[in-house]
Amino acid sequence: MARHPDAGVKGRQRQLASPFVVNVARLGRRPGAMIALHEQRSSPARIGLDLMAIPPDTAVELDLRVESVSEGVLVTGAVSAPTAGECARCLQPLTGDIEVELTELFAYPDSATDATTDDDEIGRVVDDAVDLEQAIVDAVGLALPLSPLCDPDCPGLCPDCGVALAAAQPGHHHDKIDPRWAKLAGKLGPAGAESTDDGDR
Repeated sequence: MARHPDAGVKGRQRQLASPFVVNVARLGRRPGAMIALHEQRSSPARIGLDLMAIPPDTAVELDLRVESVSEGVLVTGAVSAPTAGECARCLQPLTGDIEVELTELFAYPDSATDATTDDDEIGRVVDDAVDLEQAIVDAVGLALPLSPLCDPDCPGLCPDCGVALAAAQPGHHHDKIDPRWAKLAGKLGPAGAESTDDGDR
């Protein structure tokens, strides 16, 4: 089947756009052919959730097995990187590490899998390369906590002044007046004013 004349250009553009593109040309569509990939790639953008993520331009460690199978290229192994974010309760900075496991099939052009699945179900081998970026984004998003905590018992922030309660003085609190009494006090004015006026009459 003849390749579209723009295919090579699009492939080069994709490789420039994503640092997680892996060239699989040397597999030659030979089932059983394998590439062991042990290297670092730089994250092109923030990868993760609102409160915790792999920061942009962070070294992402790839420890992968890239293997040709009858229907495409199977990628398995681990991806790891440092993470940064903030506590969901007190908003203090957090750092950590994440490791996720990948098992992704990328269908060969003109294979049965290519013909019977959509692109959002199974990735594709395009111009002898596979792009792992979306697979990594999905795996990291599923592995990170939605509400990361600096400590399971983190008391959070003071609702009145916003100070982190873990760092505040013991017994930190603010005296409050019942809003109904506060409204009444505002009507009466300074203490004793009402009684003084009555005494003058």
